[in-house]
Amino acid sequence: MGERKNISKGKLDKVSFEHLFRSYFSPLCLFGMKYLKDMDTSKEIVHDVFVNVWSKRNELDLNKSLKTYLFTSVYNRSLNYIRDHKKLKGLEEFRPEQLEQSPFDASAELEGKELQSQIQKAIESLPERTRKIFVMNRFEGLKYKEIAEELEISQKTVEAQISSALKVLREKLKNYLEIAILLWITFF
Repeated sequence: MGERKNISKGKLDKVSFEHLFRSYFSPLCLFGMKYLKDMDTSKEIVHDVFVNVWSKRNELDLNKSLKTYLFTSVYNRSLNYIRDHKKLKGLEEFRPEQLEQSPFDASAELEGKELQSQIQKAIESLPERTRKIFVMNRFEGLKYKEIAEELEISQKTVEAQISSALKVLREKLKNYLEIAILLWITFF
């Protein structure tokens, strides 16, 4: 996402950290909530993860995905919290394999929902005629010629409108390219 924009210079400064915090605090809390079933505990764990990131900002390898690091950290701390509290309560031993998903599956699911939402917003931002032609082609499966006949316009107009739509979508979704590639690799 936008995490690389300010961080690509090799350092995590205050502005970059604040952007990272604002971008990921809520999704990480929801992610932790899935395992902890308690929002306050989830918020504490996410807060601790961000404190740790800030304190180790000079040691972090910024060439690797901070998003993956954050989700993995919340996942691991959630497991540790569950394990430690089950021991304190004298309950049966917690086994991580009982969880439904790995952090990467859940992270990919969140990213997929975010990407889908952004794609929908980008499509809705298209001019009405361009949007209609794009939807007819990409979602209804109509060929350029079929669209041209139905709308009583030239096939060249359809081609130009699709090209225009793709250009707008590429521009609006350029920050989500990393997510799309991750999802594609994860699911295919």
